[in-house]
Amino acid sequence: MNILALDTAAQVLSAALATETGISYTAIDAGRRHSELLMDSVDMLCKIAGIKPEDIDLIACMKGPGSFTGLRIGFSAAKGMALALKKPLAAIPTLDCLAYPFSIWPGIVVPAMDAKKDCFFAALYRDGQLLTDYMDASPQALAKEITLTRLSPDERIVLTGCGADLLYSRLEAYIPLTHIRVDPVSKRGGARELIEIAKSIILSNSIDDIYSGPVYLRKSDAELKMG
Repeated sequence: MNILALDTAAQVLSAALATETGISYTAIDAGRRHSELLMDSVDMLCKIAGIKPEDIDLIACMKGPGSFTGLRIGFSAAKGMALALKKPLAAIPTLDCLAYPFSIWPGIVVPAMDAKKDCFFAALYRDGQLLTDYMDASPQALAKEITLTRLSPDERIVLTGCGADLLYSRLEAYIPLTHIRVDPVSKRGGARELIEIAKSIILSNSIDDIYSGPVYLRKSDAELKMG
């Protein structure tokens, strides 16, 4: 099965294409140029893999939370391709993808994205399982969740995702940072993780409605100004 995965939820744009011969991957620090670079990345991956877009069997993208603009770009591209090619779409929660590489971490995993206004999009995981809701929370609120969720004060915690370094600096005011570590490659793109989770979704037959949309944890600034 050929699976295309698109991650535009944060500043790093990543895309991956899994075929029978392996996985091709690209990542670009795109800033605000996701719309310019995304389809070029897809074309490049198809050429590397030696397939045509119509040979893609499943398209996966980030469901959110994340950048309002980035999510809309990624979802629009994925949905457009799925509709045009008559292929299924799998939209996967962003925080699940960020936590996925640490499914066997011996402690708590906290994927975090800077949500601005001194808040973070985050959640807590252990053994690959989601422990909390997807949150739009302050460092103080996250420190409280971590304290309540820890099995002991010595349980190890890893922060990952593009907001990990910033969250680490903010937590210091509320909890001891002993046993808390930051993923050294926390800002990487999540397209490869999308591929792996999409494979399990296929097995469970839980493909998304092609007409679904991104999940936002808060209204955009434009929506708030409109009341």
